[in-house]
Formats: sequence, C-alpha cells, structure tokens
Amino acid sequence: MTITSAQLDAHWMPFTGNRQFKKDPRIMVAAEGSYYRDSNGRKIFDGLSGLWTCGLGHKVTRINEAIKEQVDTLDFSPSFQFGHSKSFQLAELITSFTPKGLNRVFFTASGSDAVETALKIARAYWAHKGLPSKSKFIGRIKGYHGVNFGGLSVGGIEANRKIFGELLPANHLRETITSENTFSRGQPLEGGSLAEELDGIILSQGPENIAAVVLEPLSGSAGVIPPPKGYLERIKSICAKHEILLIFDEIICGLGRLGRASGSEAFGVVPDIMTIAKQLTNGVIPMGAAIVKSEIHDVFMDVNTPNYMLEFPHGYTYSAHPVACAAGLASLSILREEDFFQRVRDIAPYFESRIHELKECSVVKDIRNFGLAGGITLEHYPSEPARRPFEVAMKMWEKGYYVRYAGDTIQIAPAFAVQETELDGLFESLRDSLS
Repeated sequence: MTITSAQLDAHWMPFTGNRQFKKDPRIMVAAEGSYYRDSNGRKIFDGLSGLWTCGLGHKVTRINEAIKEQVDTLDFSPSFQFGHSKSFQLAELITSFTPKGLNRVFFTASGSDAVETALKIARAYWAHKGLPSKSKFIGRIKGYHGVNFGGLSVGGIEANRKIFGELLPANHLRETITSENTFSRGQPLEGGSLAEELDGIILSQGPENIAAVVLEPLSGSAGVIPPPKGYLERIKSICAKHEILLIFDEIICGLGRLGRASGSEAFGVVPDIMTIAKQLTNGVIPMGAAIVKSEIHDVFMDVNTPNYMLEFPHGYTYSAHPVACAAGLASLSILREEDFFQRVRDIAPYFESRIHELKECSVVKDIRNFGLAGGITLEHYPSEPARRPFEVAMKMWEKGYYVRYAGDTIQIAPAFAVQETELDGLFESLRDSLS
C-alpha cells in the first residue's frame, strides 16, 4: 500500500527526525517471529524486539487468539467503579512474577502512565502518613522514566527535558558510567561507591522533604547501563535509613529481558514500588502497571471515610482494558510455561561474547551488556554526538537489520528465542557498518 505525501505530512511522528524520515520513509508492513517485512518486500531482522516490547517475537498465535476471543466477548468495560474478571486474574498472575510483598497492582495505559502513577502513589502515601512535606523526588542522570511531566522530572536525559520548562522538584544522582568500568561484561566491578552520593543529596534537601528515589535497575533507553556491583544494595540501604520509598522503573528490565522476571530479581534488591509495561502484553496492546507493597496499599484503605468514597482519585479510561488484559494473561502464561527466562540466560553468554568483539572497531568507545540487552557508545563527530549512531543504524537498515539509535549509542535487544546464527548475522553486519 502506497503512502501519499499528504498522509506523510499529516502524521507528526514521536521521537523521530520527521524531516529526514519523510524524505526517505522506512515503513513496516508485516511481522512474524523475529522479522519484519518492509514496504519494499525486504525481510528485516528485529534487533530491538519492537521497542523492547516483543520478547516473544511477533505474531504469537496464542496472544492473537486471546485478543480475538476477548474482542468478540467484551471489547470494553468501564474501569471506574466497575470491573471484569480478567483484570483480577491478570493482577494475581503479575504478583506471581514480582518479589514477595509487591502484591497490589494498579493498571495503567502505558509505561509513562505507570511511572506517573507510582510518583502520585508515593506523594499520597506520605500525605496519608501525616508527612505531606515529603514530596520531592531523586532520579538519576541518564535515567528514562517516560515522557509525562513527572517522568521527565525524575528522568535524567537532558535532551528530553530542556525544551519543556519547569518540572517537578527533583535532584539527580550521577550516572554510573565511569572510565574504570568501560567495556565491562555484565555488572561493572567498579562504581558501587557512587551510591554514597545519595546520602549527601538527601541530607542537603532534608529527608523530611523527599518522597522517593526513582531508578531503572538497568538503564535501558540511555544505552543499556547495568548497575555496578553493590550499587543498588547501597541505594536501598540509604533509602531505608532515611524512610524514603524506592521505586524501580522496570518498563524495560521487567519480564524477561535480563533473564529473570524482573531487574529486582536479577540484582537481588526489592523496591517499595515497581512499574512494568512493554513485555506485559508482548507489545501487542498498550498496557502498564504500578505494583506496590501491601503496606503502602493498606495505608490508602485505612481511612475514616464511607467505603464508597474514592481512596485514590487517579486512573485512566483504559486502565485494565479487557483486550489488554487478555493479551497480558496469554503473554505471561507463555513466558512461564515455555521458560523464556531460562532461554535468555542460556543465550546471554553468546550474545555477550559477540557484542564485545566489536571493541576492536575504532569508533566504538564503550560496550555494556546484561541479559539480552546491549549498548554500544560511539565516537562523536564534533558537536554531533547523535550523527554517527544514526548513520550506522541506516547502514544496518540497508543490510536488513533494525537496531535502535539514541543519543550517542546503538542499542540491541533481540527476541528471547533468538538463535546463535541470527546473532552472528546481526553482529557481522554491525561490524561492517561500524567500519
């Protein structure tokens, strides 16, 4: 199907160089397994699982059949004051994947919404506890927490923030990329002490003014940045000492990407609130969730008001959408029954060995990896850090590979069932593109 110039003009695309794209459109028309097909009929290997979303691959029969059956049965149900059975089934299933104690699920329409929900829960929690001054947040430089105002405030990718003016009060920890831990395989051995900065920020702001610390266990969109050994443990300890909530943004980490059900499980640190999205429905239907400890949830329920009154005046029209719930139930069931977490753990060492072979390319300045996620930092052109990743990604597109370019990095995150031969082709093509 041909797209007209008027149609191209009408769509203002997200996170896209619209001027360049509309001169040379890259159009997907079909997908199956680990491959797309573009409008020229070419087979394109999906090197990012959609957008970190489709770890089970594309066109998964069981998910599609669940969606079709749900649409034919209950296409929409009001999410305020009324419910449908699949939302409660999915909530219980989600809690079987989360660390013990994280067992109350609030559904949202996306990952950005999940983060926004978590921030509002944190502020409201402290207000219910009689500590309304605890309203500030601490994020991290290079952190990505979606695009709503709360997420932008705690996020630390400056290019996403600078044009939008005043945001919520937030401080930011330093990033954990250092000269000592470049080209680390998995978690860097150096850099755990960077967590000590948190103590100073809290004391400077006053612990009585801080609601939560918000981190990705592994930073994804900034270029795959695993936490140094001991870093998250120390962050958790400092939060506990000052009675500050810890929120883990697991939109990318959660549900398989790291070879475990969550980044919390992979790194052995349990937060007070966790957000998930993307892999929750295998990317087929938008959905997210904020998952909280029961003691946080119970504070909202323990109020002296009539039981028909709202405990938390927040939600979305599409919270717990029945079609999304059907997709989520199918996706999570497949993840467990076919043990995709183990599949990721099995292939991850080969992925690691292949991506680190690119160290010899002269324009490669750092490589980071964990599970089935890898980030490659490239040498900057003068005053144009984003140009070389764009050029490399376009060369990869010409060769039949889709990879993500963002900032000064190339990012790789194939489907969980990726084969060694597919990784061979991907990284040989990337080596050639880098040279």
